[in-house]
Amino acid sequence: MPQPITTHPQTKAGEPADFRLDGQIALVTGAARGLGREIALALARAGADVALGLLHPDSAADVAAEIASLGRRALRLPMDVTDLAQVRAAIAAAEARLGPLDILVNNAGIGFANPAEEVPESEFDATLALNLRGTFFASQEAGKRMLARGRGCIIQMGSQAGAVALPNESIYCMTKAAIAHLTRCLAVEWGGRGVRVNCVAPTFITTPGTEQWLDDPAFRQDVITRIAALHRIGQPHDVAGAVVFLASPAAALITGHTLLIDGGWTAR
Repeated sequence: MPQPITTHPQTKAGEPADFRLDGQIALVTGAARGLGREIALALARAGADVALGLLHPDSAADVAAEIASLGRRALRLPMDVTDLAQVRAAIAAAEARLGPLDILVNNAGIGFANPAEEVPESEFDATLALNLRGTFFASQEAGKRMLARGRGCIIQMGSQAGAVALPNESIYCMTKAAIAHLTRCLAVEWGGRGVRVNCVAPTFITTPGTEQWLDDPAFRQDVITRIAALHRIGQPHDVAGAVVFLASPAAALITGHTLLIDGGWTAR
């Protein structure tokens, strides 16, 4: 009978669930602001050293400083995930400077709002290049290294838009639905070799990227109404906590799962 593979230290029977990430190395893409910033800080608070994948390598000095103030190491890296050479170089640099990568969080993403009949080719291509191509090849590059060591954890940034249709966001919805299924595919392929792959799928979260919509009182009220169970706009820490959980030993038996963080929107 095959023996189970340990991807991270597991909580033993009779012990409390272990949500700590002490001694682990994480890489978060799109880490300069919004969800990426909060996820990077949450991982550091849980004990991880964190590499920050950045579109602009001179950004996120404040994030790195806050991680350092927690007693953890931070490393800022140029990582435009649409540039595969940068993706590979960033992952190699993270491992060279911090150590073998335990956790990859594919947070970088983009979305445009347009009626489907008016979507320009440039927006279609840009959304797929960042959300899908970037996520896949960052997962592939980190995954190869994790598979060679027989352990690792990848967390994709999906969206409730992958589970429900949002008007004027057909391309964004399409890519997020694809990320949820990619998560299942990678989990099935890599689980037997020690690598877990999961996805978090938030509702509207208060970030610099959503403020242009949430600043519209009518739109904001519609969102609050649709978040059926809790009736509030999400905050970055609502998502970051789920990422820490999925990366931790407490989630050692969870893979291939998309965790909706939607306040009950999709329960309707």
